[in-house]
Amino acid sequence: MVGIVQINTSFLPSSSKLRNASPSLLPATKAPARTQIRSKIREIFMPALSSTMTEGKIVSWVKSEGDKLSKGESVVVVESDKADMDVETFYDGYLAAIMVEEGGVAPVGSAIALLAETEDEISEAKSKADSSANGAAPAAEKEPEAAGSSPPPPPPPPKGSAPSTVVSSSIHPASEGGKRIVATPYAKKLAKDLNLELATVTGTGPMGRIVAKDVEAAAATGVPAAPPSSTKVGADLDSKSSVPPGVELGSVVPFTTMQSAVSCNMVESLAVPTFRVGYTITTDALDQLYKKIKSKGVTMTALLAKATALALVKHPVVNSSCRDGKSFTYNSSINIAVAVAIDGGLITPVLQDADKVDIYSLSRKWKELVDKARAKQLQPHEYTTGTFTLSNLGMFGVDRFDAILPPGTGAIMAVGVSQPTVVATKGGCIGMKNQMQVNVTADHRVIYGADLAAFLQTLASIIADPKDLTF
Repeated sequence: MVGIVQINTSFLPSSSKLRNASPSLLPATKAPARTQIRSKIREIFMPALSSTMTEGKIVSWVKSEGDKLSKGESVVVVESDKADMDVETFYDGYLAAIMVEEGGVAPVGSAIALLAETEDEISEAKSKADSSANGAAPAAEKEPEAAGSSPPPPPPPPKGSAPSTVVSSSIHPASEGGKRIVATPYAKKLAKDLNLELATVTGTGPMGRIVAKDVEAAAATGVPAAPPSSTKVGADLDSKSSVPPGVELGSVVPFTTMQSAVSCNMVESLAVPTFRVGYTITTDALDQLYKKIKSKGVTMTALLAKATALALVKHPVVNSSCRDGKSFTYNSSINIAVAVAIDGGLITPVLQDADKVDIYSLSRKWKELVDKARAKQLQPHEYTTGTFTLSNLGMFGVDRFDAILPPGTGAIMAVGVSQPTVVATKGGCIGMKNQMQVNVTADHRVIYGADLAAFLQTLASIIADPKDLTF
């Protein structure tokens, strides 16, 4: 980055005489003096990977100090509130000094490493990093924000203070008993390339996470190759639950980055005046359709999302949102967010334009999103753009529940299990029908009871006659 300093000159009046005068008659003026200041040591700073992110944790450094870097190359894996993401460099150079180690936490906008332009400047960068750690801020140029980051980072902390770093001291094996494997995206990719079984690798990263150097060490010692995968994928991808790691009863466990984000969102939702409307929907026709097209990769989640999206087309106010308390927005797209439980938290991958995408493409997209969510590889636009949310606990046998409204959206629908129910027919007879309970929580500032009632009637009619879902 080049800084320009311009020295101001005295004001010259506009005059025809002066314009026509010879150069010797003109007032003596100095040409604008420009000084170019070029900084060859740049900061790699903690990027804002989502609109709610205030700090990030270093999962692993892909590169080591002294490594030569090329523009666009991944340098570090950062854990945001929702995902692990690779952070790339925007310049060629050398990774001169790492200022926040693996497992450390730093505020958004603060320096986590220094990048030297030439190999000769590495020692100078190291001294700047040392002085920063001792209380003096390095005079280094900041890199642009990492690609894929939606909002600009907030201003860096005041100069003279080093980035706050919290290092976790709690350790548990990432592959203890083969129950749970926690690894960085780069480590997983490396293990796949080397044909290694991650369950046999001991993690040395934060909280026992397997990092790239663990995989490399295992490869050097000859860990057995990974056997062919035999994992079966169920019809409802969001029904998969993870086995929690062993914890000592009575112990105090701090929030993870994701749990902290969920906590903040839930507290924020308390400021929104909400109300709830329940409805009973007959699902016989939907169940029959699901049986017919299940073999083609269609999931029940995709069917529910599609039906909801088609109902929202006719009731745009239920797809609206209020963010400032003074107005509301009729969202131009119908993006259905679906709550998914993942290891250590909750995330809502988004099926964008669900009303326009065919059911088969929607199901493929849903499987892709869930796989990325569980690998913590979702991009911000894949979990922050929802306009209406679905939360389904039916696969656990839950018949009804209330859901908490996510901030920035107008409504969320809680879906219970579809089960045989004894009902009275119009002719006065008793029959059996499959029915499910849905309960919608909505922002009462923009959505009223009549709005939700009309929306649920439309949704029930679509599910009762689901022929439009396959178009």
